[in-house]
Amino acid sequence: MSDGAGEVIEVGQGVTEFTPRDRVVTTFDPKWLAGHIDRAQLDNTPGGPADGFACEDVTRPPTHFTRAPANLSHEEAATLTCAGVTAWRAVMTDGQVKPGDRVLVQGTGGVSLFALQFAKAAGATVIATSSSPAKLARLSALGADHVIDHVHAPEWAQAVLDLTGGLGVEHLIEVGGPNTMRQSFLAALTGAHVAIIGAIAEFETDATPFAVAQAKRLRLQGVTVGSRSDQVEMVRAIDAHAIHPVLDRIFPLTRLADAIRHFQSGGHFGEVGIAVRRPRSRPHGVLFPWTIWGAC
Repeated sequence: MSDGAGEVIEVGQGVTEFTPRDRVVTTFDPKWLAGHIDRAQLDNTPGGPADGFACEDVTRPPTHFTRAPANLSHEEAATLTCAGVTAWRAVMTDGQVKPGDRVLVQGTGGVSLFALQFAKAAGATVIATSSSPAKLARLSALGADHVIDHVHAPEWAQAVLDLTGGLGVEHLIEVGGPNTMRQSFLAALTGAHVAIIGAIAEFETDATPFAVAQAKRLRLQGVTVGSRSDQVEMVRAIDAHAIHPVLDRIFPLTRLADAIRHFQSGGHFGEVGIAVRRPRSRPHGVLFPWTIWGAC
């Protein structure tokens, strides 16, 4: 499991950034401290290829963690490592969303919901797409200014254009992949920033609409989570704006398989987590008396 949050039990000699009882969150790419890093160097992500956090205690270098937001529980904080940092990187680090910008988010997975919350905190107008009236209602309650049912409006780019006076949006958080990319490009303002993050709609087709991208001079930016510095900045923003991640369900470690099946079903709204409680009888380890995995 790539994501975890918990409490420091002990620190090694020379460690100054953390002290016992500090609440911490893991980082997704421990070697990526700040700025740019080559893909070839991202070779120790927890959960694959490095050992992950489906465990009671871990011992890792200090750079593998950041402080957790003061306003979040362990369960909430554990959702930040992958989905939270990915959304922060897309919206703030790369997108530099500012007040008055318009941002499109797709669906109700962790990245999209975090992107909605970060964009609203930055003062943007958010348009969200989803597949059911119930999910659309929850998106509105979370702060989306406009919602679009993409089942009833498969050519949803036109709905976005209608909402923006025919212009389109400045930022698109593209998680659908090839099957949604054409609609995203059509919904984009000329010169828009498109954060290409995932492919939850799978790869039935892989024909990127290059003519639209060229004509609109779109700025396409791939996003693969982010750096430790991104995570530190995100934690500050979560504290400042009292943002709370959206938790769908928390499963005990003994029901790990059920949690994965629930996540794969696509019926979740937000994050799915695993609670790992540390037995009281065990001697102190180094970290994590309680680890939660947040699926992104």
